[in-house]
Amino acid sequence: MSDEGRDEAERTRRQAELFSNRLDKQWKHLKKWAKRTEVSAWRLYDRDIPEIPLAVDVYVDCTTACTALHIALYDRPYEKDEAAEELWMAAMKEVASRICAVPLERVYTKIRKKQRGEDSQYEKIATKPFIMTVREGEGKFLVNLSSYVDTGLFLDHRPGRALVGKNVKAKRVLNLFCYTGAFSIHAALGGASSVTSVDLSKTYLSWAVENFRLNGLEAAFPSPDKSKWRFIHSDVRAFLEQAKKKGERWDTIVCDPPTFSNSKRSPDTFDVNRDWLSLCQACLSVLAAGGTLYFSTNSRSLKFDGELLKQGQSNLSIQDISEASIPEDFRNKKIHRMWTITVEKA
Repeated sequence: MSDEGRDEAERTRRQAELFSNRLDKQWKHLKKWAKRTEVSAWRLYDRDIPEIPLAVDVYVDCTTACTALHIALYDRPYEKDEAAEELWMAAMKEVASRICAVPLERVYTKIRKKQRGEDSQYEKIATKPFIMTVREGEGKFLVNLSSYVDTGLFLDHRPGRALVGKNVKAKRVLNLFCYTGAFSIHAALGGASSVTSVDLSKTYLSWAVENFRLNGLEAAFPSPDKSKWRFIHSDVRAFLEQAKKKGERWDTIVCDPPTFSNSKRSPDTFDVNRDWLSLCQACLSVLAAGGTLYFSTNSRSLKFDGELLKQGQSNLSIQDISEASIPEDFRNKKIHRMWTITVEKA
């Protein structure tokens, strides 16, 4: 072995030891917390150690108690030889398997890169799915640990989903960029009078329907026009434009857009840093008096300006709820930001 190879092996050994110590501490704390809070999918580790840029999530099937791990490697700020990276990932995977007592065949690893467009999220990376059912409060959700970069449930939005669920009884709810419908499920279980879920992916809309059925909520895609639970395949901005023309209104709107999208299925590119204001204004155009828009982004560079938004509509009450919307299991308190924007009644 060359001197460079020996140095790399020694770095991997030291980092594996650091990773092991950190995981052990987190595992002992968070598995008790998860049981107490009735959460069966949570984040165990998120770049806690800068030299180990991994996100480790734990998934426990609420029907079988089977446990699996999902490990994502973030982009490094420097180049690393592909063969060396594979050896490094194998070492970290073994550590996670040992600490959490999860067989290696149930430890799924991914390389998470900065999204170049919405299609990168939808692209399949494996043909054989590994599907589990996890619980979050009253809701149950299907997750797929193998087929896509993301598993079907964004764990960092758990408090936001619970908040929406608590405040939509007898209300009309619109979930934009709905993904697999987690916000929609919480709204439906929270007693919403209707829930409309909009996304550009038929794959994820069908997944959302399966989540509804899993929770005993009768649903179908494509949806009947007068269905209580509607699933709409559309570009969000085009949908909002048509809804405004039709005079449709919702009491609660959830809008959690991608940072960037250049999907061929959309007529225009979308950049949340550039387009957030027009998107929020479009949402407000279909929000009923007294209604609330929950707007969220994981872009750190977005400059949200409430006063700028109020210039077009002065009867708005805006509250930054970012701190309250980040769950306890996330060390990264800037993983997303969230605001409530309420139209005050005249």
